[in-house]
Amino acid sequence: MKKHIIRYSFWLGVLSVLLALLMRALNMLGVPLANITTRGNAIGYRTFLDGAQLFFLTAIATASYVWFKAQKTQD
Repeated sequence: MKKHIIRYSFWLGVLSVLLALLMRALNMLGVPLANITTRGNAIGYRTFLDGAQLFFLTAIATASYVWFKAQKTQD
């Protein structure tokens, strides 16, 4: 299960970065689709960058936990 969390968190982080870059490029070109309006706050490229940070930190934390547990069982 931990390997799945690491793998999926990493790829969701990569996807979030790619979406953020795409939305930022559209924003620079002046395309009005750069902000997705919702009932609450608008979803912009910064939202995807924050999501990417969350997923990458989840992958790093889970990988560190797995490594720590592996080191502890070798003693």
